[in-house]
Amino acid sequence: MKLLAEALGPGSERPLSAVPHWPSHVADDHTPVEFSVALAQHEPPSVRMIVESLAEQEEPDLRANVGAALGVLEQLAVRHQLDVRRLDEVRDLFLPENPQGAFAFWYSLIVQPDVAPTIKVYLNPEVRGRESATSVVREALTRLGLGAAYDTVTGHALRRPGRDRFSFFALDLTDEEQARVKTYVAHEAAEIPDVVVAAAATPDIDQKLLSDVVALACGGTGPFTGRPLMSSYTFMSGDTDRPSGYSLYIPVRDYVRDDLEACERVLAIMARCGLDTAPFVMALASMVRRPLADGVGLIAHVSLRLGRPRPGVTVYLSSEAYDVTPARTTAMSL
Repeated sequence: MKLLAEALGPGSERPLSAVPHWPSHVADDHTPVEFSVALAQHEPPSVRMIVESLAEQEEPDLRANVGAALGVLEQLAVRHQLDVRRLDEVRDLFLPENPQGAFAFWYSLIVQPDVAPTIKVYLNPEVRGRESATSVVREALTRLGLGAAYDTVTGHALRRPGRDRFSFFALDLTDEEQARVKTYVAHEAAEIPDVVVAAAATPDIDQKLLSDVVALACGGTGPFTGRPLMSSYTFMSGDTDRPSGYSLYIPVRDYVRDDLEACERVLAIMARCGLDTAPFVMALASMVRRPLADGVGLIAHVSLRLGRPRPGVTVYLSSEAYDVTPARTTAMSL
């Protein structure tokens, strides 16, 4: 938990008894941290935390929070021997003087027993305005030696003007041979065929598995008009024009009545993927402080990872530190 406190920055000392002093979009109740457990066959589970660093001032803004995050980065880089060269290559694109949008800089912390933590940063392609997101991602990929992949991603994932958009850009802060570059595309009002086409940018994707998982998570075939489904493309060392991996992030909380229904759907997804459910059940038990049927959003997202480096399922859990979203009277699934 020391790593988490470090990543949260100076604003982490504000007590939970006070209202959030920054409307973080990491979690629905503005808690600046979200937990997840990543599962794969024949591998131990890993725990992940998405974190937004908070400035110390009473009413922080994006600019102040970026300053806090960069201050945190200086400390983490030394303590954990981070490689920030890729971030430095695109820093000016994603960290302008006056950032716009819902966020500018988040951390992802990945921890496993007996292994040094892995640290990743999430950046916002819309930080210069939504209209600039496509050009920002194009330039970032080009600088990182992945310019040829831009047409592959846009040809598969940005086929519907106004409804498909770049939403995140992520970098591992590790050495070049292990580091990944990831770009994310949100799909508003998508249907299953839309994400199947998006996934086809990556070689050897199991389209039937992908379709089944979406239907299990969302209770239908679409269009999914709640929070958007999101494609993620993973580029590894040696990739040039195509990604090695594809993930689909599904905001399951928008397509269920309550967390009991969400839990049932996640368990069904794990069964479909042939995964041991015990790590998820233990992680959920460590977080839950209420009957699952009394709220919705504790189980926030579920993602399916396909291709390299490690296919599997990740489940994202909210701490509900500030608030619990009431359960719905009817499901929003289709």
